[in-house]
Amino acid sequence: MAALDHLYQSRLSPFYQDHHRAWGDTLRRWVEKEIMPFADQWDEAGEFPRELYQKASEIGLLRLGWPEEYGGIPTDPFMSIVTSTEMARHGAGGINASLMSHGIGLPPIRTLGTQEMKDRIIPQVLSGEKISALAITEPTGGSDVANLKTTARREGDEYVVNGSKMFITSGMRADYYTVAVRTGGEGAGGVSLLLIERDRPGFTRTPLKKQGWWASDTAALYFDDVRVPVENLIGAENQGFAGIMNNFNSERIGMTAGAIGFSKVCLEDALAWAQERKTFGKRLADHQVIRHKLADMYKRINATQSWLETLAWRVQQGEKPIAEIALLKVQATETMEYCAREAMQVMGGNGYMRGGRVERIYREVRVYAIGGGSEEIMRDLAARQMGI
Repeated sequence: MAALDHLYQSRLSPFYQDHHRAWGDTLRRWVEKEIMPFADQWDEAGEFPRELYQKASEIGLLRLGWPEEYGGIPTDPFMSIVTSTEMARHGAGGINASLMSHGIGLPPIRTLGTQEMKDRIIPQVLSGEKISALAITEPTGGSDVANLKTTARREGDEYVVNGSKMFITSGMRADYYTVAVRTGGEGAGGVSLLLIERDRPGFTRTPLKKQGWWASDTAALYFDDVRVPVENLIGAENQGFAGIMNNFNSERIGMTAGAIGFSKVCLEDALAWAQERKTFGKRLADHQVIRHKLADMYKRINATQSWLETLAWRVQQGEKPIAEIALLKVQATETMEYCAREAMQVMGGNGYMRGGRVERIYREVRVYAIGGGSEEIMRDLAARQMGI
C-alpha cells in the first residue's frame, strides 16, 4: 500500500515502534517477491506450493508470536496487525488462510497440551515441515460448538472417533488436526479436544469448492472408527470448550486486521485507477461522485483501524473485551464489503476481470463475514455480554 502510506495513521501511531515498521518493510518485500507474482496463478489452480510454508518460516512469518523454546519469535499484538496488513497486499485471502492455519490449530495445544505434545508438534509446524489445522465446524452446525455431534468413545488406551467436520482450512494436506469431539454428555461440558494425525485408518477427506479463497485448501473430514491414543487428548477430558472459546477472540482480532488490510488494497487500486482513467475529458478522480467514494472508504478504514488498535492495546494489558471484539469484527467485515463494492464501481469492467486484487477480494467478502463467527452471532454475543 505504498501509494497510501502517508495517509494511514499507523505510521505515526504511538502503538507502532521502529521494530514494527522494520518488520513491515521486510515482510512487504517478501510478499512482493514470493507471493504477488504468483497469487493469481495459485488462486486459479486452487492451491499453492507446500514449499511456501518453509519459506514463510525462514523469514519468521510462521514463527511470529510463538515462544522461543519451540523455535518461535515472541511479539505483541501490533506486530500481528502489521503482519495482517502486509499479507493482504497480494489480495488473495485463500493463501493467507491456509498458510497461517497453524494460528488456529496450534493455540489449544500450546495452552492445554502436555509438554511432550508441545515439544513434538509445535516446532515441526513452526519450521514449515508440518501443517496444522483446526476442526470444529460440522455439517449440522458451526458457531453452536456446545452441540457438536462428532463422538470420541473411550476404549482402553484409545478413543474411537466417529463423525464429520466441514469447511476445514488446510483440511486436505494438514498433518495434525486439532479436533473438537464429544466425550461426555450434552452441552459444553461434554466437549474435548483431540490431536488426530492425517494418516490414521478410517480418517478420510474430501476437497470443497468455494466462491472465494480458491487457493485455500478447504475440506470435509470424515471419521469412521478412527482410533486415537489417549495421549492425544489435548487438556482434560470434557474440558475442551473453554480452549475453543479462548481461541475465538484471537482469531476474530486476526480476521479484523486482515479485513482492514484488504479494505486498504481496494482503496489503493481504486485510487490508482481513478487518477489514471479519463472519462468525459477529465480524470475519474476529478468527478465529485468518485472523490466522495474514495473519501468514504478512507473514513471507514481509519475508524475501524483506530478501534482495532485500541482493543489490541487493551488485550495487551490483560483485558478481555469480548463484546467489543465481536462488534469490531462486524464493523471490519462491513468496511471490507463496502470498500470492495465501491472499488469495483470505480474500476468498472476492469475491476470485474479475473486476475485483479479487487475482483478476488470481492469474491472473498462473505467468508470474512461468516468465518470466526457470523455477523449475526457476533451481534448476539455482544448483546449478551452487555447484559441485554
